[in-house]
Amino acid sequence: MIQPSAILRKAWQGKWALVTGASAGIGEALAVELAAAGANLVLTARRKDRLEALAARLGQDYGVQTKTLVADLEDPQAPETIFAATEGSGLAIDILVNNAGFGYYGEFAKGEPARQAAMVQVNCAAVVHLTNLFVPRMVARKRGYVLIVASTAAYQPVPYLATYAATKVFDRYLAEALAEEVKRHGLRVSALCPGPTESEFGQVAGAPTDQMRGVQKADIVARRGLEGLVHGKSWVIPYLVGQVGVFAQRFLPRRFVVRAVEKGFRPK
Repeated sequence: MIQPSAILRKAWQGKWALVTGASAGIGEALAVELAAAGANLVLTARRKDRLEALAARLGQDYGVQTKTLVADLEDPQAPETIFAATEGSGLAIDILVNNAGFGYYGEFAKGEPARQAAMVQVNCAAVVHLTNLFVPRMVARKRGYVLIVASTAAYQPVPYLATYAATKVFDRYLAEALAEEVKRHGLRVSALCPGPTESEFGQVAGAPTDQMRGVQKADIVARRGLEGLVHGKSWVIPYLVGQVGVFAQRFLPRRFVVRAVEKGFRPK
């Protein structure tokens, strides 16, 4: 068990949160932090066994209510299914966490077109669809929180992670724009922009181990992201090196930055 954050507990105890991609990595860590804060949880992902094991553990450790929904966000109809099983059935969701996503590492020209398109579906289209379903209910209630997991890859083009980085720019911009739109209705929206994090991302993306240097623990990323959301920050970079890097880029030509990234990420 982790020690609960007093800030998160005060904001969310007894409320319902929905976490996509909850079966591993940052998604699992976000679910644990929310449970520690006393939030009840709807957990969604593709892997039923992992979801049920996590739901049982969180219920036992933190005494919260949990529900699981097996859903594959590559299916364009999945957001409607998730909505129907929650808000559509009378279960008010006060915290929406759009975490599900994946990447592909390698030369764009050698990438499988269907896989690239699926990445856009999960990382972008499903995020828009889910947010567009849940936010109107939050606006009507004059309360709610939306966290969209982006990446520090959203701050510059990333050769060999080209489509992934582009999807995360989309996520970050969507979150920042929505944050301004809905704050007058009592809602808070934030983009969580982690760097290399303790998760299955690199393995799924096919990235070599040495590309994941400086990996941050998922629980630290999750807590900093959620606390930033409660404090009304429209974006959160949860580690100092990332903050410094993003700031420094403002003073460098974009071409210089992209060339440097290309050399660092070029397949060996």
